[in-house]
Amino acid sequence: MRLLFYALTAALVGTCSSPPPMLDQVLELGELRVVTRSTPASYFVGPDGPAGPEYDLFSDFAEELGVALVTETVDNVSEILPLLMAGKAHMAAAGLSMTKSRLEFLSFGHPYNQVDMHLIYNLGTGRPRSVEDLVGRSIEVVAGSSHSEMMASLAEAYPGLEWTENADVEVIDLLHKVAGGELEFTIADSTEFNIQRHFYPDLRVALDLDVGDPIAWAFKKNEGDSLLMRADEYLINAGRSGYLAQVNDRYFGHTEKFDYVGTRAFLRHFDSRLPRYRAMFEDAGDQWGLDWRLLAAVGYQESHWRSHAVSPTGVRGIMMLTLATAEYLNIPDRMDPQSSIYGGAEFLARQTERIPDTVDEPDRTWMALAAYNVGFNHIKDAMQIVEWQGGDPNTWVDVSKALPLLANQRWYSRVQYGYARGWEPVLYVNNIRNYYNIIRWITANENDGEAEPDVEPPDMELVEVASIQ
Repeated sequence: MRLLFYALTAALVGTCSSPPPMLDQVLELGELRVVTRSTPASYFVGPDGPAGPEYDLFSDFAEELGVALVTETVDNVSEILPLLMAGKAHMAAAGLSMTKSRLEFLSFGHPYNQVDMHLIYNLGTGRPRSVEDLVGRSIEVVAGSSHSEMMASLAEAYPGLEWTENADVEVIDLLHKVAGGELEFTIADSTEFNIQRHFYPDLRVALDLDVGDPIAWAFKKNEGDSLLMRADEYLINAGRSGYLAQVNDRYFGHTEKFDYVGTRAFLRHFDSRLPRYRAMFEDAGDQWGLDWRLLAAVGYQESHWRSHAVSPTGVRGIMMLTLATAEYLNIPDRMDPQSSIYGGAEFLARQTERIPDTVDEPDRTWMALAAYNVGFNHIKDAMQIVEWQGGDPNTWVDVSKALPLLANQRWYSRVQYGYARGWEPVLYVNNIRNYYNIIRWITANENDGEAEPDVEPPDMELVEVASIQ
């Protein structure tokens, strides 16, 4: 009986001394501490503050919990595990895949994305047809990453395979080395590669080493599952509501299609054509509260920066203004580059002002660009279709899916302004987003010699102008 009493007492004391569940700790502390990586595919600090796909999600999660967000950023994935194990972060949101070594120490939540693992090479250096072709060639990967684990796994089947691991670089740095001929191969996840290939158009995928690798938030093992389960609930609801798709479109939607020839031509034209018009774009941007680089991207999409460009439909000039638009804006000569650029800036600002106040950035800018191309009234029709379909008309991801339906009689016969080649503004916006990103990346070097880490356009507050009557 006495032994039983001591056992029960010890059990009660042990229970009383156990820490509260992790979710309760977060709520009591009033803070959610998250460790993440400084990469365009996870987290970056832009002109308007923190941004990135991971940031959008975990900041929204913290807001839903009603606690403050404390973010710890690291430059390399190998720094994440020590911070979690030391209890300095409640969770990691850094584009982590579920590797065998991580599963020894971490618990992963509901996968909210998936990536393909690519072996990357430079065009003209000889594409390997199999892993066996990599033997004797230079390969470098990020230390402590899923890529290093992949190389170790491949080496078991190909004993002659050798590679180096670098703890002081990120994938972006290694892609730069491959593009510059300093390195033959590296490994990159599809999300990061799809962003960076627009800056290095000679980079190619040699082999897919893994397909559909799940990405999830990570938590310290043996800390209970209360916070993990609450995070899973949040992510599942974000998927159902469409918010997760909106975040993915915001940061990755424009990267899905890549035009090698077009990108090479753009880089050439940036040096040969843009300099003569750059000051005009900058002045017009200042006057109308627009990022000059966005205006320049529009100008390239419209005319490839050719002041005497003329389309078969009669639009002309750098910003390809219609005769009606030019008359409305009081522009007598559409071929005059300064008049065209200033007119285009004013017209884009006016389209932005017409987008409903319920639409936030950057969706507001994407819709304004689409309106510049196809007309605001067709954007209104697409938003109406989204409402009929039960989507969110305030998001570009939903509106961009509805716009092509305006070429379908089933839909255009029901809306006020009728038929439109609705797929064209979607391609138009995607192209401009790509050009804008490349211009931002190039011009960042003018400031400090470093490539800008956040290649996705920041949220932009465009000046309010009078509505078109």
